[in-house]
Amino acid sequence: MSDPQTFLTTIAQEQAWNHRQMLEPVAQPHFRVWTYGAPAIVLGCSQRRFEEEARARLAPGTDLLLRPSGGGAVLVGPWMVSCSVVLPLDHPWVQGRLPDSYQGLGRLHVQVLAALGVAAEALPPAQVDAANARTGPVVPWACYGSLAPWEVVDAAGRKLVGLAQRRQRTGVLLVAGTLVTPPDWALLCHALGQSGDEAAMRRRTVSCSQLGAPAPDAQRLARALHEVLGSGLAPAACRC
Repeated sequence: MSDPQTFLTTIAQEQAWNHRQMLEPVAQPHFRVWTYGAPAIVLGCSQRRFEEEARARLAPGTDLLLRPSGGGAVLVGPWMVSCSVVLPLDHPWVQGRLPDSYQGLGRLHVQVLAALGVAAEALPPAQVDAANARTGPVVPWACYGSLAPWEVVDAAGRKLVGLAQRRQRTGVLLVAGTLVTPPDWALLCHALGQSGDEAAMRRRTVSCSQLGAPAPDAQRLARALHEVLGSGLAPAACRC
């Protein structure tokens, strides 16, 4: 386990932890909070066809990993705080329809951000289409290029916290990533051969530094998220 005061990790360590938690039936909630010292790109399993060319275009010092779950490309780095939450199949958060599973984690992030002076909201399903249209054409290959139910946005509908999930017979993995400062979208778009989408990515997203005064840094947000996850999931939630 990493030092809880730093949370620094690599995408390989994060993905390995996610994988291990789902090997056996999940008996109680587990979670980890992650920050990153260097940029890295995580591709969804359906994006394998982009991997070879993306590696050839990577900027020096940038890693790339193909995850076992689907979804769009994610750019992690010093600008992001992420968390992984592993839940039993009978946990209240993951009952009902698939999109409903995001509601608990989305609202928890709104709570954490509000306490740090960052105003945001979890996007109800009925408002997703309007919010997507308001921020311009979607970027379908990128996780942060479109909106899903209960993702966290600002008043203009720009994505601040992205959510994803993986369901197995052993349990449910929920993942969230919060933009603390503006990401290097040029790095991601160049690696995927989509440099023309950089402006759209900037238009569709927002960071804590653009919404809060003063904005929390990555470590402060990570500590706050760690504390609230520990108390908000369940009394027996494990931080291992």
